[in-house]
Amino acid sequence: MLPTGNQNKNRIAAFGEFMLRLHSQDNRRFLQTGAYQAYYAGAEANVSVLLARLGIPVSYITRVPDNDLVKAGVEQLRGHGVDTTFISYGGDRLALYFTEQGNGIRSTRVIYDRAGTSYANLQPGLIDWREALEGMSYFHWSGVAAAVSQGAADTCAEALAVAKEKGISISSDFNYRTTLWKYGRSPREVMPDLLRYSRIAVADLDSVNVYYGIETDREAGFEQRFSQCCQALQEKLPGLEVLAMSFRKTQGIQHIYSGALLYKGSYYFSAHHQLPFVTDQIGSGDAFTGGMLYGLMNGLDPQQIIDFATACGALKQSIVGDWAIISRAEVEQFIISGSSGRIIR
Repeated sequence: MLPTGNQNKNRIAAFGEFMLRLHSQDNRRFLQTGAYQAYYAGAEANVSVLLARLGIPVSYITRVPDNDLVKAGVEQLRGHGVDTTFISYGGDRLALYFTEQGNGIRSTRVIYDRAGTSYANLQPGLIDWREALEGMSYFHWSGVAAAVSQGAADTCAEALAVAKEKGISISSDFNYRTTLWKYGRSPREVMPDLLRYSRIAVADLDSVNVYYGIETDREAGFEQRFSQCCQALQEKLPGLEVLAMSFRKTQGIQHIYSGALLYKGSYYFSAHHQLPFVTDQIGSGDAFTGGMLYGLMNGLDPQQIIDFATACGALKQSIVGDWAIISRAEVEQFIISGSSGRIIR
């Protein structure tokens, strides 16, 4: 049995853009649909919801307009236990993104509508970071938080400098999105300077290549490529102690999902989980991140950390929307039994 809740009473703050996702109904394409299902979203909000549900005290920080559409989303965050005290209100637009469900033949598609939002119009000085980060042990952000505007990137830098000064452990999700970064600077110009504070990171092989130009052997297995990437990345980020990645491959209609962890110089790998069906893949990486942070904040041993994180990422793929609406007991059961279609009565 894994530890319950937050054994060390650590607190975490997460910063990024809050969004509304509009998902084409009935597995229809954008060119076919007549209706969309709405879900609240945002990489760091997704992480916050899972951590709060697992018993971790988490504060979510963002900037949004002051309207009823936003208030409904903030109430949902609070309903899952997320502290919203340091959400800042201003500007006129909430970020949107649209999704079209893929399948084993055709990829899922995403269209972003994030220009000119309340968050994109952030500038340093609009958030009181000293107050917002008071009492925090961890600070989590992602590359998407810096990708939408120069002001957002500068605000990330401001937040990270305060977190570093306060001795807060910084968790960074590389989280590269090819369709963002439209404000005149390339991710390789911006991200390495922001990532240099990282003690904890979640990444993928592609984002590491984009930000640092690090290549791995494409003919090698995931485990070998992970170790190659870790060795090269630690030369760029000497303060990095923890790095995690999730991996996915398909065999026919089966999805094979697994995770890898670098923890203070040693490597750990999860089981390879067969997922017979994927309901919604979006948000699985954030669930993986949330599971990893839960393990770290509760002092789990490294193998338990990667097993827990991978189980969270796998379970999220059974749930519609961006948030991992799961419990610790469900994660523990998945670790023991894997995918199951049985009825729990």
